[in-house]
Amino acid sequence: MSKLPSELPPEIVRISWLLGHWEGVGQGQYPNSSNFSFIQQLEFNNDGRPFIDYESKSWELNADGSAGKPLHSEKGFWKPGEGTSVEVSISHVTGISEIWTGLNEVLTIEEAKITSARARIATQWVGRVPSAKPVDAGDRLYGLMNGELMWTYDMAAVGQEMQNHLWARLKPLSESQILETKKTGKPVNKHVVPSIPGVK
Repeated sequence: MSKLPSELPPEIVRISWLLGHWEGVGQGQYPNSSNFSFIQQLEFNNDGRPFIDYESKSWELNADGSAGKPLHSEKGFWKPGEGTSVEVSISHVTGISEIWTGLNEVLTIEEAKITSARARIATQWVGRVPSAKPVDAGDRLYGLMNGELMWTYDMAAVGQEMQNHLWARLKPLSESQILETKKTGKPVNKHVVPSIPGVK
């Protein structure tokens, strides 16, 4: 996080633990499709207004740890609601748009900085263009622990019941790495293919 809490709009301080540019690896699985590993970047920014803008990009993870062809991308906004609630809107490159709501929990604060937190959100509305695959509902859990951002995504889609679809573990990028990835449009690190199953 490049800004101090005192420099942020007071409304978003409690979700400021998301801020930054994160990169890491994850795995995906779903019935009737092959399991896969991917490199992901998540970017959470604030421009002084009382919300956080969000972008996610992912690429195939090659066997040598490098990035392959682009996979999924999505953009949206995170906005605090009343109390500990959070409101999220996300639009996917596949033509799906979603409204999510949930709770944000700050677990640990050290030297005026949030060092441990989590947010769980669930879909309240899902819309799609005619060509998009049917998605009925989703549930996501984001967590900050030991300086890493972890998240998992359960989904009910294409006639399947709610079950895990994606999970990833990400680390913050340095300022120089952020400049590099913005210049190249690609991940800055090579990564090890994950060998452990995702956990909720």
